[in-house]
Amino acid sequence: MKTSQLPFRTLREPPAEAVIASHRLMMRADLIRKLGNGLYTYMPLGLRAYRKVENIIRQELDASGAVEFKPSVVVPGDIWKESGRWESFGPQMLKAQNRQMQDMVVSPTAEEAYTAITRAGLTSYKQLPINMYQINTKYRDEIRPRYGVMRGREFNMMDGYSLHTDDESLDKTYQAYAKAYLKIFARMGLKVIPVKADTGAMGGSGSEEFMVESDIGDDTLIICPDCGYAANVEKASCKADDTTTTAPTELAIEEVATPNVFSIADMEQFFNCSSKLFIKALVYRVINSTLDLSNAPHCENLKQNTEGNVKFYPLSYVCVLIRGDLEVNEAKLAGILKASEVCLADDEEVRKIALAPHGFVGPINVQCPILQDLSVNNMHDAIAGSGKEGFHIKHVEPTRDYTAWINADVRTVVPGDKCPNCGGTFYSRRGNELGHIFKLGRKYTESMGVNYLDVNGKSAIPTMGCYGIGVDRVLASIIECFHDDNGIIWPMSVAPYQVAVVPIKYKDKMKEASDLLYDELTKAGIEVLLDDRDERPGVKFNDMDLMGFPIRITVGDKNLPNVEIKLRKAADESPMLIPLEQACSKVKEIVQSELREPLKTSVFRGNFENAML
Repeated sequence: MKTSQLPFRTLREPPAEAVIASHRLMMRADLIRKLGNGLYTYMPLGLRAYRKVENIIRQELDASGAVEFKPSVVVPGDIWKESGRWESFGPQMLKAQNRQMQDMVVSPTAEEAYTAITRAGLTSYKQLPINMYQINTKYRDEIRPRYGVMRGREFNMMDGYSLHTDDESLDKTYQAYAKAYLKIFARMGLKVIPVKADTGAMGGSGSEEFMVESDIGDDTLIICPDCGYAANVEKASCKADDTTTTAPTELAIEEVATPNVFSIADMEQFFNCSSKLFIKALVYRVINSTLDLSNAPHCENLKQNTEGNVKFYPLSYVCVLIRGDLEVNEAKLAGILKASEVCLADDEEVRKIALAPHGFVGPINVQCPILQDLSVNNMHDAIAGSGKEGFHIKHVEPTRDYTAWINADVRTVVPGDKCPNCGGTFYSRRGNELGHIFKLGRKYTESMGVNYLDVNGKSAIPTMGCYGIGVDRVLASIIECFHDDNGIIWPMSVAPYQVAVVPIKYKDKMKEASDLLYDELTKAGIEVLLDDRDERPGVKFNDMDLMGFPIRITVGDKNLPNVEIKLRKAADESPMLIPLEQACSKVKEIVQSELREPLKTSVFRGNFENAML
């Protein structure tokens, strides 16, 4: 390809809205152009790099035993109603109606579509497992799209789905995807960390994310340096701390007047003791919980709705008790309550549910179920809110003075906490999620009525797995990892072109040598861009560095019959001066070596099996 055939224009300065490296460089190098808020068009060079990422994903998944399919992007709303996610998925879902007034959805994810497609042809256990993937467009109406294609409204995902007769079969495919992911990211030169993760709106029994460390990452990773345990902070657990409580007391609860004592810090000062002796009580509003609340305290009159086969409570409340020095992890809380969302109740709701304002909420009089963090289980002679404005209570014994409806881990793990596996001390890093794998179980197959005849001729419901990679996010993350002040530094495997041939002037002997090189490299299977523009050498060099082609061959009058070969990643090193007739073989050798290199040098923190413990 010649530059004269490419519609591109580079920018000296990025748009003001581009605040991260990948967004700035993709805009400056004309890889993408903005069409609307959160909507980007891939230009020819950007699309070539995108296709490289896509093809690596496709090659490794095909090798793992998955097969590709392609559902539509717009799907019937009825299948989302069957699964119970029509309302619970939330406002990110773009809904519309066709001319027959049928509800439609622009897919934010494809569990419903896959389940509906596979159930149509499934009759016997002999057809299982079914393991298919797609690489397709998605849309989520993000409140605040940012970071270019890293978090846009329209984006491209690889979604894999599998159906199985049992959990053993599901685990086999789950592990196969995990291993394929490690190969995929290695081929792109990315060092990933597999971490335990929250299942969120996807539901299911377990999930892992594949993260890359990043200063602009949306996620916080909790990592043990000793055994390789790694988890998203939304999912991380830690070793129980049982050294902070006092001995049990037989003293009755005593009410203490505490005017103007609202916060934990106020309580520490007033009672002159550690916050580890306080039971913090927080009232949460719970949205679209599918947990059975029929026998939960104070829930007998709760409104319950039904979508398809799924029953849920549009609105409920829970009082969370946690040790005073700790914070509630709302992702864990939502998962335990099987809710689409949890948030702190407002002042009016708190007064109605707890009979007292925030700061005086306690476990004694609260008019909703109590969910107690495990940190409270070993507390004795504690201090808590009284459920009465201006008063706290002391000598509280959790099992004696109130009964928790649920005991569960809802604590936010922080650096310095201890690993539950080996006791090592956690540290944290920021990270970006590139891929995710889920064990969905029967969440969708059961709600959407999928069944087959098992080996005994009886009706059975298959279990399901789900596997995703954000293609645009991976591309942006590569640039985040590989760039310098001059521009992108593409790994050979995903570069739009592997080689840029840059004549100082595209005329006379320089044109002849450049054309000869271009033809030889192309015939050798090397992807070449020939810069045939009538521009100053400095402009050409700057543009090639900005676009990040791995190898630049400079053809100049002064050096002929030699040419200069320079590696983009070796910006501080002098170029190699190579005879023109040897340049093609030298470049081919470099390209082939670089394509092998990521698999040798990309290492993973720990290993997948250890990280999943």
